[in-house]
Amino acid sequence: MKRTAKDWLKVLALLLDEVVMVAAVLVILWSFNIELPLWVAIPGALLLGLLAFMTHKMIVPSFHVRQVTGREGMIGMEGEVVEALKPTGVVRVEGENWTAKSVEDEMPAGEIVEIRSVKKLMLEVRRKCC
Repeated sequence: MKRTAKDWLKVLALLLDEVVMVAAVLVILWSFNIELPLWVAIPGALLLGLLAFMTHKMIVPSFHVRQVTGREGMIGMEGEVVEALKPTGVVRVEGENWTAKSVEDEMPAGEIVEIRSVKKLMLEVRRKCC
């Protein structure tokens, strides 16, 4: 998967709260004159680096996942014409009946269609190809 600059900026924004918390802890330690031993600082830095790496590996792929809910999630789904589309009618998609409009010509009941877009509560459909 190709990583973009936008992906890196999103990961950086997600890690900013960790950076702020580390800075706050260091300021508090400094204000109370508490020295942080090297044997604590190095593993702490390595753990933060590991956190950044793991966040990147787990979060970035989720930026490119197709939305599966709402209006955008319906685009590309298949349905069956229940009432002929002349050009409007009813289509059943995953057990639910929807008012639909054909973007092509009229379609008889039983035809398999693909959802092209959703406008308000009306599906715009076309014949399922192949």
